[in-house]
Amino acid sequence: MVGKLYICGTPIGNLEDITLRVLKTLALVDVIYAEDTRHSIRLLNHFEISKPLHSYHEHNKNEIGPEIIRKLESGEQIALVSDAGMPGISDPGADLIKLCIEAALDFEIIPGVTAFSTALVGSGLDTNQFAFQGFLNRDKKIRREQLEAIQYDPRTLIFYESPHRLKEMVKAMAVVMGDHREVVLAKELTKRFERYFRGSLGTVMDQIQGELLKGEWVVLLAGSKEKKPQEVFFEHMTIPDHLAYYEATGMSRKDAMKAVAKDRGIKKSDVYKVLLEEAEENE
Repeated sequence: MVGKLYICGTPIGNLEDITLRVLKTLALVDVIYAEDTRHSIRLLNHFEISKPLHSYHEHNKNEIGPEIIRKLESGEQIALVSDAGMPGISDPGADLIKLCIEAALDFEIIPGVTAFSTALVGSGLDTNQFAFQGFLNRDKKIRREQLEAIQYDPRTLIFYESPHRLKEMVKAMAVVMGDHREVVLAKELTKRFERYFRGSLGTVMDQIQGELLKGEWVVLLAGSKEKKPQEVFFEHMTIPDHLAYYEATGMSRKDAMKAVAKDRGIKKSDVYKVLLEEAEENE
């Protein structure tokens, strides 16, 4: 008999958010793997579930992943939980799912609460179109490149960030996106001290001064209302070179002159004049 892997969503704060289906599954499996066993044991104890508990996280996934696969192949029923929310979202659970797919092993997703969707609904920002970006790179140069790549994205952008990098992240966003861009910061979701901080990138830093920056934060950035400036491909071209560019595509001299004039916001006669002057200089 081949086993089965159960990907179990757990509460992100309030333990009452756990589902009956997750509780039933955790009580029936042979073993549970968790991102942090010290954290998950409190969850299991609260619901009086006693099962073997082992760790599976970013730093041991290359070793433990194949071990889990072997156990599944031998017939064990296994549950995977993260510290909070859905395993597989900015989480090494995604790697374990890939291993199951490669090995043609059965797995089942048992949904639960996710921090990014909870924060999105509570943010007041556009929920029709959004993109989950996860954690930005810690390297300042790479992080800036990541932000520049999405600078003009019209969708609501959602990020996760740790407390000790939150202020640095907001400052980096303000540099790339501009102080005026609307942002929402969410902390302690579903917990007693849940809070949302709303404002521009230039003002929200003042709101969190004095706040205890603990736990994982969700950062939601309003979509850009500005369109990405079109690259001016002819910026460093002379008018003759610009004309030659269009003629090389098969355009007639007459149509190419019209296109050059339109690109540069000048009259067709001005293009003709420059061409005439160049011809006289070359005589």
